[in-house]
Amino acid sequence: MVSIEHIVQRAVNPFDSTTFRPGNFWHDDCDPNATIESIHQDIVVEIDRVLDLVRVDGRSRTILLSGDSGSGKSFLLSRLKQSLNRKAFFAYIGPWPESDYIWRHTLRYTIDSLTYVPDGQTESQLLLWLKSLSAFRDRGFLKRIIGERNLFVHNFKATYPTGIYNANEFFSVLYHLADPQMYALACDWLKGDDLDEESLKALHVNSSIDTEHKAQSLLGNFGRIATATQPIVMCFDNLDNVDRSDRGYIDLQALFNVNSIVHNQKLKHFLVVVSIVTNTWNENARHVQPADLARIDTELHLRPIDLDRAAALWENRLNPLHRQADNPPPSPLYPLSRSDLDRKFPGNQALPRSVLMLGRKLFQEVKSRPLETAVSHFYREEESRDRSAYLVARDGKIDPLAAFKLVWEKELAIVRSKIQSIRQFSAPELMQMLREVLEALDVTGVRPRLLESPTYGRYSLSFYWSFTLGRIGVIWIEEPNLVSFCHVMKACQEALQKNTCQFLYLIRAENLGVPRNQGYRRYKQLFVDSIHRHIIPDIESIQTLAAYHHFVNTAKSGDFVLCDRVLSFEELQKLVLQLEVFQECRLLQNLDVFSHDLGSLLDLEEHDPIDRAKEYIFALVKTQQLVGRTVLVESTNAQFPDLERPAIERAIEDLCTDERITVLNPDSALEEQLVGFLMT
Repeated sequence: MVSIEHIVQRAVNPFDSTTFRPGNFWHDDCDPNATIESIHQDIVVEIDRVLDLVRVDGRSRTILLSGDSGSGKSFLLSRLKQSLNRKAFFAYIGPWPESDYIWRHTLRYTIDSLTYVPDGQTESQLLLWLKSLSAFRDRGFLKRIIGERNLFVHNFKATYPTGIYNANEFFSVLYHLADPQMYALACDWLKGDDLDEESLKALHVNSSIDTEHKAQSLLGNFGRIATATQPIVMCFDNLDNVDRSDRGYIDLQALFNVNSIVHNQKLKHFLVVVSIVTNTWNENARHVQPADLARIDTELHLRPIDLDRAAALWENRLNPLHRQADNPPPSPLYPLSRSDLDRKFPGNQALPRSVLMLGRKLFQEVKSRPLETAVSHFYREEESRDRSAYLVARDGKIDPLAAFKLVWEKELAIVRSKIQSIRQFSAPELMQMLREVLEALDVTGVRPRLLESPTYGRYSLSFYWSFTLGRIGVIWIEEPNLVSFCHVMKACQEALQKNTCQFLYLIRAENLGVPRNQGYRRYKQLFVDSIHRHIIPDIESIQTLAAYHHFVNTAKSGDFVLCDRVLSFEELQKLVLQLEVFQECRLLQNLDVFSHDLGSLLDLEEHDPIDRAKEYIFALVKTQQLVGRTVLVESTNAQFPDLERPAIERAIEDLCTDERITVLNPDSALEEQLVGFLMT
């Protein structure tokens, strides 16, 4: 018989803070069963009502969704996407790195979101949108136009004779979306990638979307055509890490400029949802023009939940454990109780995150309480080792480094599953992510825009190692367009001539061109047989930068939770330094930020994945204090799917041999064995 007490001892804490992950709802595999329908149901109903208005009359509307940090704003956006995706297309818009790039940023995130496949569907939102148009519902017409791009464009221009920007090129790209061989390239153009001449020719277009006006106009095209399909819901989130104005406050005015243009120019069929922390809104709303504030149609505020809903949150997290027990537990909240909530929240109100954090703390206390008894029960009296060596702290406190190790590994795994190409990020985003990491590493004098060009400055930054070495410049350009590459190389030459910097790194994985190209010749003069260096970035490095960028977004929004605490941005920076999560990032190593060995391109050895798995196992046991061996193997396998289970078992045995963890009952069957943290 399996008792609930034994299940609690073996389980990973169901309230663990690694599950508190606000962010892009297209990157999160949110379990619909985790939703408590009664929480914020009034907000969901109101947003559904406003969306129906957009569906009926086509007029775009704006909702301001505010709430305290921990009130569940990001989770609510994910819930809206799940419940309303049948009647609208959803786009997640993350923080923009540069305000003069906001339209292109919005377009890029919108198209990127449209490439995701909704639950229950087999095709992306973009293809569902395209195939819901009248031409694609006519099977006979569709059959006739295969291979007939001109006929396709002509038909769409007849359907939409006015209101479409650059109709020939736009409809030509839509035509190529229907071709699986051209779909990815067509998406790249729609996102605003600066494509090379060959790609543009294949799509039958003359130029890329390289200005704010073009990006704005293209979004208008989607709204114009959406009147025949479904509205597009644009969700702006994590606004505490957006570009800042000259006076130092976050530039919400840029966002509300976009919103006002959506209204003033009557861009159709958009629902704009602005999700923001209440304090952030109160501090920054006064910097937004009153006329732009007037364009907010509805203001909604997430309030704390009552304790009945708080208890439902606990019950939802505990239910999977209860189902494993042979006999029903004493209550739906066991091993917790309603009285725990009453004592902690005497006012009968609490933020959802506070409820979950309390659940984690109390569950951990219950989980570790019987450890002393477990040692006495499972170890024979003739064992020579002092059993007290196996006891862990019983005050519920967890080593923050071990906890952060788990959070970091989980985030890295999610990012690696979603980010497969460097060009998933724009140039401003790449530079922002690199700048954030350099600042976390306390690199001196990090500044954006080394290059003076207003167009190509966003591809660059600079910093100091020491004042004797001078200023180090970093140029990062991944756009395939070799004309743009040539202009950037010319700007680099000018920067060196003006002594703006003394040393240059070029980061680029894309094609450099051929000897007859002027850009290639300039590249060769600068970076071949020179003190300046060219670095080819690897995708693993970009994934590391992206993982940290997500943590920066959440920390600046007051949403970075570790164990029982909300950590500040400064505390996050200290943790990444202590854990040395960037030390194995090949890009940073080749930038010499650790060695300060100017211009040395390192021949780096691959890190053995089993070592990372061992550190993960140790951190998991240390934070859980007591965990079932089979649960430990399954959790590690989920985190490192490329590792076979026998390898994970060997890793556990190695950690036991090194006396970092211990199996409390090694003579029991595997499914009965408990693994504890060995204190020394």
